[in-house]
Amino acid sequence: MKDTLKDKRITALTDVALIICVVQKGMADDVVKAARNAGAQGATVYYARGYGIRERLGLLGVAVDVEKEVVNIVVSLDQADRIFEKMSVAAKMDTPGMGFMYMTHLDKAVTYIPPEVLEQLKTK
Repeated sequence: MKDTLKDKRITALTDVALIICVVQKGMADDVVKAARNAGAQGATVYYARGYGIRERLGLLGVAVDVEKEVVNIVVSLDQADRIFEKMSVAAKMDTPGMGFMYMTHLDKAVTYIPPEVLEQLKTK
């Protein structure tokens, strides 16, 4: 017996996007809170170090910390723009040196979806 999506009755999502937000250390909690308030179901946060010209010179002569937090959130395409906007405001992306954020479409994503949620999706 093959372990395939069909055999396991696992549902692959195709109308989803991945939002990636790289922020200064200590900012991830605010970004995740904003995303959840806008409808996101969850997030993955991890730590990273960023390197480039800005950590040496600093933007406008201000030193930029190389320690970063990265927030990954998978969202449905119909929620993506709203969540992206709320996250960018919470991350203060309009302020120089605060971070970088982008969104990309995912061809396919798999996770457990309760049967009652699947039924709701089928009726829409």
